[in-house]
Amino acid sequence: MTQNIQRHVIYNTQSVRDALIKLNDLKVDPILIVADEELRLLGSLTDGDLRRGFIKGLDFNNPIIDYIQPDPLYIYNDELHLTDINDLRKRNFLVIPIVDREHKITDILNLTRLQSVVPVDVVIMAGGKGQRLMPLTKDTPKPMLLVGDKPILEHNIDRLIKYGVKNICISVNYLAQNIMDYFKDGSSKGISIEYVHEDKPLGTLGSVKLCNQNAHDYIMVMNSDLLTNIDYEGFFQAFIRSGADMAVATTSYQVEVPYGVLEVDTGNFVNSLKEKPRYTYYSNAGIYIVKRELMGLVPDKEFYNVTDLMDMLIKNGKKLVSFPILGYWLDIGKHEDFKKAQEDIKYISF
Repeated sequence: MTQNIQRHVIYNTQSVRDALIKLNDLKVDPILIVADEELRLLGSLTDGDLRRGFIKGLDFNNPIIDYIQPDPLYIYNDELHLTDINDLRKRNFLVIPIVDREHKITDILNLTRLQSVVPVDVVIMAGGKGQRLMPLTKDTPKPMLLVGDKPILEHNIDRLIKYGVKNICISVNYLAQNIMDYFKDGSSKGISIEYVHEDKPLGTLGSVKLCNQNAHDYIMVMNSDLLTNIDYEGFFQAFIRSGADMAVATTSYQVEVPYGVLEVDTGNFVNSLKEKPRYTYYSNAGIYIVKRELMGLVPDKEFYNVTDLMDMLIKNGKKLVSFPILGYWLDIGKHEDFKKAQEDIKYISF
């Protein structure tokens, strides 16, 4: 049972007094979701519902079921990826049950605590040695280097949590125990963390196949040494709207030529002249969303990178969509990057 369910669900067999105590404890998000003993959704309950019941003549001896709103808004868990979270927030729906097709509650969507909900399982690649950052990485794996007051990897995990991510698989190798001892099973953060350890290098997607997280139809894969405030909801929704098979987050890179540039054909005849042009290129930002069904194309226990899959999709006429990151992004690969991250973290909102 998730922490959100424990916080917000009250059973129909509990008393009105139990409901008042639980509502008082909730404070900033005082909404209860009423369920039967099988966790099937029955209704919702607020302070206002209880007050209206007392005005009608109900008392503490009446069952909770007499007070509830019997037809609350809910979301089917297999339709979560279609939900417009911003629209729900505008309509002041802040605590919403997520149910399966039997109306059994599987989670509670709490928009007072979350930025959004992105229905993906996440795989984070955290096995590299960080050679270019030696000697900082002699006894500390690169993802665990502190940027500000916490490790790079924790910045990434905490931002994913803001977007409702529940299941994270971390691929570890170099100084793996440091990472595992710090995050453990993820329960302290209200999530589930699984670790996979490669016996031999398997590449990005080769490692993904070792993970057992399979709650969703989509997998987000990302490098662990990134510092970014990417909009994960925008990334996911752009992917869904595009109808693509895979999405890659990108960063723009501009090249300014300080001279006039001539464009010539094969006969050396000039077609055009551009004075000091600026060219924009898009670079791979190390964050991807993949349809789970595509993992069947990845060979078992063989080295296979995410770029191998991208090449295959392009060659086979499949859809690969780019999502430009409009916010902050930094790949911490060198000492100057690490130094920059220490300054940027003071001013960038994550």
